[in-house]
Amino acid sequence: MPVQVHCSARLGLILLWGASLAACGSLDGTGERLASVVTPYRVDVVQGNFVSREQVEALQPGMGRQQVRDILGTPLVTSLFHADRWEYVFTLRRPGVEAQTRKLTVFFKEDTLLRFEGDEMPSESEFVATLGNRKKAPEVPVLEATPEQLARYPARPKADTAVPAAPARTSYPPLETPER
Repeated sequence: MPVQVHCSARLGLILLWGASLAACGSLDGTGERLASVVTPYRVDVVQGNFVSREQVEALQPGMGRQQVRDILGTPLVTSLFHADRWEYVFTLRRPGVEAQTRKLTVFFKEDTLLRFEGDEMPSESEFVATLGNRKKAPEVPVLEATPEQLARYPARPKADTAVPAAPARTSYPPLETPER
C-alpha cells in the first residue's frame, strides 16, 4: 500500500507541475508583467589592473623592470613576440552603465623603462567616486504636520503618580545548599 501512495503522489506532482507549466503560456501577458517585476542580480565584472594617475606619475624613464612592477603591479598582457612591451588593461563592466576600459603600454629597452603611453588615467579618488551607487536615491518626503493634523491627536496629560520602586534587597540566599 505505501508503494501505491508514493507512486500516486509522484504522479500527482508531475501532473500539477505540467498544469502549472501549461498555464504559464495562457496568461495573456500577465506572466510577462510578473517577470518584469523580478529582475535578476547582475554582477559587476572587473578585469585587469587598475592604474591610477598617481602611479603613472611615479614612472620615470630609466627605471628597472622590477621597479615598474612594484609601482604598477604584474602586467595583464606580456607577449613572447614583444618582450620589451607590457600591457596594462583595465575593464569594468557594470549593468546599466557604459563599460570603462583603460590601457597603458610600457616600453622597455633591454631591462630599463624607455617610455609609456596610454589613456588618461583617473586619480584614485576620482575612480572611487565613480564606484558609488548607480541608483538615484529616493526622494525623502518632508515630514511636517499641519496644526489641523496635530489637533486630531490630543496630547496626553502627564501622570504625576509614579510607582515607587521596590526597596533593594539587603540579604541574598546562599549560593550553595547547607547539606554539603
